[in-house]
Amino acid sequence: MDLEEKISRLRTTSMREARAEGNAIIDKYREALQKVLEDHKEEALRQSETRVKAEKINARLQLNQAMAHSQLELKRVQGKVQQELKDKIFKETDALVQDFMKTDAYKEYLIKCIRKSAAFANGDDIVIYINPSDEKLLPALEEAVGTKLTVSKEDFTGGIRAVIRSRNVLIDDSFKTALRNEYGKFFFSGGGTIG
Repeated sequence: MDLEEKISRLRTTSMREARAEGNAIIDKYREALQKVLEDHKEEALRQSETRVKAEKINARLQLNQAMAHSQLELKRVQGKVQQELKDKIFKETDALVQDFMKTDAYKEYLIKCIRKSAAFANGDDIVIYINPSDEKLLPALEEAVGTKLTVSKEDFTGGIRAVIRSRNVLIDDSFKTALRNEYGKFFFSGGGTIG
């Protein structure tokens, strides 16, 4: 083999090894780039899933806030309507009380309350007050119960009030107090329909 052939053979072998080495480097680089691409895809997918979850949570939170706000508004409106109805009911009740006070049954009610208060006093000094609007009934009531009565300076709508000073007792059978107490306790329950 002459020198030219040796050089040619060396060149061919060197080129083959260089190509193989170059291809190996390219393949390694390609694999590294492929790995970077896969990692990037996984990270991007993970980030997008996290973003979607966060948006779902945010949307759910906004929906819950909107529902809570709507429920509060509904309760406010319901409370306002109930207060208006309650006021209307007690205005009508007051009118019924005024009508009742014009009947003989009211006079009998007063007599019953006066007797009950006198019995409770059990001989202790008692001052029994009637409402100023009932002053015209004073003589008939005193005759019916055999007790001196006092016309109150304060309007308590109707009924009676009595004081037993020796025991620091106030007997309050007035309509004003009874209506105020019922007004304070009154509330709408249920949620049934009207009809």
